[in-house]
Amino acid sequence: MIIFEEIKWKNFLSTGNQWTEIDFQKHQTNMVIGKNGAGKSTMLDALTFVLFNKPFRKINKSQLVNTSNERDCLVEIKFNINNRDYLIRRGIKPNIFDIEVNGNALHKEADDRSNQKILEENILKVNYKSFTQIVILGSSNFVPFMQLSGSNRREVIEDLLDIRIFSAMNGLIKEKLREQREQIRSLDLKKENVKDKMTMQKNFIKELEDMGKNDIHNNENKINALILDTEKCVNSNELIQNEVINLTEEQKKMMGANVKLKKLNNLKGKISNKVSTITKEHKFFTDNTVCPTCSQDIEESFRLNRISDAQDKAKELQSGYQELKNAIQKEEDRERLFTKLSKEITKLNNDISQNNTRISLNQRQVRDLESEIQTITEQFKNRNTEHEKLESFKVSLKETTEKLLERKQEVNHYDFAYSLLKDDGVKTKIIKKYLPFINQQVNRYLHLMDFYINFTLDEEFSETVKSPIHEDFSYSSFSEGEKMRIDLALLFTWREVARVKNSVNTNLLIMDEVFDSSLDGFGTDEFLKIIRYVIKGANVFVISHKTELNDKFQSVLTFDKVKGFSTMVSRETTGE
Repeated sequence: MIIFEEIKWKNFLSTGNQWTEIDFQKHQTNMVIGKNGAGKSTMLDALTFVLFNKPFRKINKSQLVNTSNERDCLVEIKFNINNRDYLIRRGIKPNIFDIEVNGNALHKEADDRSNQKILEENILKVNYKSFTQIVILGSSNFVPFMQLSGSNRREVIEDLLDIRIFSAMNGLIKEKLREQREQIRSLDLKKENVKDKMTMQKNFIKELEDMGKNDIHNNENKINALILDTEKCVNSNELIQNEVINLTEEQKKMMGANVKLKKLNNLKGKISNKVSTITKEHKFFTDNTVCPTCSQDIEESFRLNRISDAQDKAKELQSGYQELKNAIQKEEDRERLFTKLSKEITKLNNDISQNNTRISLNQRQVRDLESEIQTITEQFKNRNTEHEKLESFKVSLKETTEKLLERKQEVNHYDFAYSLLKDDGVKTKIIKKYLPFINQQVNRYLHLMDFYINFTLDEEFSETVKSPIHEDFSYSSFSEGEKMRIDLALLFTWREVARVKNSVNTNLLIMDEVFDSSLDGFGTDEFLKIIRYVIKGANVFVISHKTELNDKFQSVLTFDKVKGFSTMVSRETTGE
């Protein structure tokens, strides 16, 4: 049970730099009064702000800071849970969020959201929505239970029955299921991968065995054939080389023919010129007896001697000219033979080059085949290793299959637990167990307030309302005053359920303006009797504009505004 002891605030909304303090435990019944805007509802905002970091009314957090002082907004609350004293301190400008347990500061996480989660889940064990359903009944921003959505109604009931743990467990199981299914997918992939590796290894071993000695023998035959071909090329090159040497020697003999031929042709030209000169001289002296230049007679003996000399020289030159032509023909034949030998030598050298290329190709093929033989030989040597690999794949496949089976079995177990922890599982069974008690308590409080209807909630927390006069009522069909009585009956019931379950049970009960618009005089009297004599272990605070009921409460807290700041005065009454 949460025993709220004290709350105080300053520089909060209209409150100035002086502390406003409220002792929650001093009196059982308390009336909170004041004019509109005086600050009487500030305690609601201070309470939810310090506990849940959000005001009760629709106010932005930045607007909680007093507009005059503009800083040092601070709220503190003290409460006790299981004999442990807690102090929560929360402020704005500067930002403050402290949790103390038995006077010692609680270790703080890196951010306030984590600390808030610790406060709600580990200390208070209640969230804002459920807290307001059992502690606060307000007229401004409060959403009564019957106006909540179905999921939110269920959330409140689960908090009251302390079965939200099943939702948390279900969330954990859901995460486990996700992890297990992810592992199953990974194991399935691994299994298929191992199976593929096994298949490839088997094929590799079969291929290795199929290659065997026959493959080596075939490669050796190819090598021998290449060696023979290489030897043939080498022998051929030797024969060709000898022929090239012989042709080269013969070619050397023909060297210089072109130079000699050039000289002979030059000599031939000179002889031809000489013959032409002698021929002209012979013709001159044969045709002329008188000098054409000086017109003198040419001596006949001189003329005849010159003609005879010309004829002798012509015969001599003619004989030499023929010999020269024969020499030229001989050198031309030698030059043609030299050219022919050059072509033959070139062809033979090309044949040698082709043979060398063939020899190189053969040698490369021999090396490749020898390497292949070496590889096959090594593979044969390593056949045991390859079989060991295959066996390791088999072991891996077996282990993976076993793990996969284990994970699938775990998934089945988690699925079963998940089905139990779903909303329609264990939680629904527990809710069914408490529904008669809940409905009994609701109708008990309704009858105590002289509202004689039969109000029943089903498993989906939808209402069925019957009365002696009408059938098939619904919450929405009632007047505001009747709705308020139903809301009060539900509030009291939730507190009774919390007390029985010791879940979110607390001493604090705050009701805002329940008298001001919805409850008539008769309902008010019955309500006062309930909060004084029926509600057990509660410190009740009723916020109202009505001052005529002050003497019905043990204490009256009066809020007023003085110079723009809210102040509070507390006084005790007879409370009769």
